[in-house]
Amino acid sequence: MASVADAVTTEIASLGVGDISPGLAQLALALASSVDNPGNATAQANAARELRAVMEDLRKLAPAAVEDDRVIRLSRRREARRDRSA
Repeated sequence: MASVADAVTTEIASLGVGDISPGLAQLALALASSVDNPGNATAQANAARELRAVMEDLRKLAPAAVEDDRVIRLSRRREARRDRSA
């Protein structure tokens, strides 16, 4: 099983928010490390709760993904037909 810190690192990289908000990204990694370390269960629970909140904030900062929806595919087909007929 992968560690929480590894999973958070992967998610931050996939969201592309490390450069947008480096402090918040580092806070998330520190909290994830706290969750991974065995010890005080109350401290782990508090770190997990805070990590969830920080990750929610990071997800909000992530650039919107361009979805390849039906309208975009139809537009591309129409452009391709125009290019072939020109």
